Amino acid sequence: MARSYRDQGLVVIGVHTPEYDEEHSAGNLQAAIKRLGIDYPVAQDNAYATWNAYGNRFWPALYLIDRDGRIVYRHYGEGEYDVTDARIRALLARR
Repeated sequence: MARSYRDQGLVVIGVHTPEYDEEHSAGNLQAAIKRLGIDYPVAQDNAYATWNAYGNRFWPALYLIDRDGRIVYRHYGEGEYDVTDARIRALLARR
């Protein structure tokens, strides 16, 4: 989705919060970003600061934040990609 809507104004920022010890390594994270072809910024949240600030409890978690900084959609886990896609399109249409 990041690439699909980039030209329409979608900004994607990944936050990696490690679940396992080996996921704390910046080198391992950089290798995974390269392997997966991720081309948006990814912050490493080893101290769980962002995780806790959002009250998160699930991997993966997706948050859509509107232009005013409000969380307008949350999705936990995999799936429901069509619902997320529709929410993104609706937000971009409000520009």
